[in-house]
Amino acid sequence: MNKKEVIERIETEIKNCKKCDLCKTRIKPITDGGNLDAEVMFIGEAPGYNEDLTGKAFIGKAGEILNKLLKSIDLPREDTYITSIVKCKPPYNNDPTDEHITACKPYIDRQISIIRPKVIVPLGRFACAFIFEKYGLKKERISEVHGKTYTVNSLFGCIKIIPQYHPSVACYNVNMMDTLLEDFKAVRHNI
Repeated sequence: MNKKEVIERIETEIKNCKKCDLCKTRIKPITDGGNLDAEVMFIGEAPGYNEDLTGKAFIGKAGEILNKLLKSIDLPREDTYITSIVKCKPPYNNDPTDEHITACKPYIDRQISIIRPKVIVPLGRFACAFIFEKYGLKKERISEVHGKTYTVNSLFGCIKIIPQYHPSVACYNVNMMDTLLEDFKAVRHNI
């Protein structure tokens, strides 16, 4: 089976998933991640309103900011794979719970093993905590690790992990855009 067939199988499993209560309120889970041969994988926390309508990650206001960040480092969005640790929208845009993250863990683990990115960019505290735990890194606050580069070994080689604040932080605090732009330079430096 090739990458596309395996990813399509995972997408079907996600669409039919009933492992947690989010299946009762979702419209469309996040399934369309992008380039299956991407060197860079961005991992968000959970879908919001716009993502729930389309099944695509980062297409709302946070997505507009992510697009600006990608443009700032000359990385076309279509050259990346973008997903989230939780595939379905939590009600009222609440934070994902441990139950939601645990239910979705097999999906994100398989997506990483199929895409085999050289760089993983967790966006936000939940994605950062998930990826740090997955690769045995010491759990830290996002405010302490954002923009730093960590190197880990995986079954398919060396991966650079570059945690970032979630792009939505600039929706609430425009002064954070400078920090996001500066932190994204580390992504460019590692591809």
